[in-house]
Amino acid sequence: MTTKRKSPGRDVDGILLLDKPIGISSNVALQRAKRIFQARKAGHTGNLDLLATGVLPVCFGDATKVSSYLLDADKRYETTGMLGVMTNTGDTEGEVLQTLDVPDISQEQLNTVLQGMVGKVQQVPPMFSALKHQGQPLYKLARKGIEIERKARTVEIYAIELLDFDGQHLSLDVRCSKGTYIRTLVEDIGTALGTCAHVTALRRTCASDYPIEECMSLEQLQLLAEDGLERLDSLLRPVDSAIEHLPAVELTAQQTLLIIQGQSIELESLPDNSLLRLYEQSGLFLGIGRVRDDRRVAPRRLMRQSSTELARARTISSISE
Repeated sequence: MTTKRKSPGRDVDGILLLDKPIGISSNVALQRAKRIFQARKAGHTGNLDLLATGVLPVCFGDATKVSSYLLDADKRYETTGMLGVMTNTGDTEGEVLQTLDVPDISQEQLNTVLQGMVGKVQQVPPMFSALKHQGQPLYKLARKGIEIERKARTVEIYAIELLDFDGQHLSLDVRCSKGTYIRTLVEDIGTALGTCAHVTALRRTCASDYPIEECMSLEQLQLLAEDGLERLDSLLRPVDSAIEHLPAVELTAQQTLLIIQGQSIELESLPDNSLLRLYEQSGLFLGIGRVRDDRRVAPRRLMRQSSTELARARTISSISE
């Protein structure tokens, strides 16, 4: 009896804006989206907690080459915290460690505390996180009762807006840098208010320039899949949309040929940036270039799709001649 080999999937390139549902890991959400698109290669751009929902950019194919830039991007969250209760995970998934009385808190006092959290702050990553220690995720060690010393790291809170407060529950809109743990922020707010706190709801509303309003749920994707793969592919953002903050440079045909062969090139004028978006004259995105110390531009990340398209175009051109 022969075993039927599993299909490796198809080559598809682009960025899917997925609205991650509550109760599953980012990786499970990724794998479900990958199956729906029948994609051969996919990766996500940073973990969201089981409790968390919202913007999870999923990179297919060539887009995995720019996923690190989305990992480094700023984020925005809406979160609700409950004062007076601390858990071992910092959210409702964990066990209650402590309960404290919640003092009477004035609007002025709360605003003062929130504004005191804005700016560059030091955060100690929670044990229940995806960070690794000697190859092991911290959350796996935490579940075994193992506590590892973690170094504080600098993150930046750009703004905190109070959306609602009933004396025990506070809802916030937070804009922050990469690496910010909202659970830790809420715990710090609770401490500053003379009590403790944990997160009861968390939704990422923006990652880089990708807003929640443009995200699709897994259920929506499944329904659209009934219309065919072309309908699904039309939802994907271009690969270069992840790096629009980098200066764009258009290359000549000769420069393009040298770059895709892995060679460096000289440009008449260089933007004041160490990384560049490189395009062929037709507008085809080639990849990311690096400005070397000698002011020549070398390829850093080239797109497979671009090389394939250029090779096909040359073949067609040679046949027509």
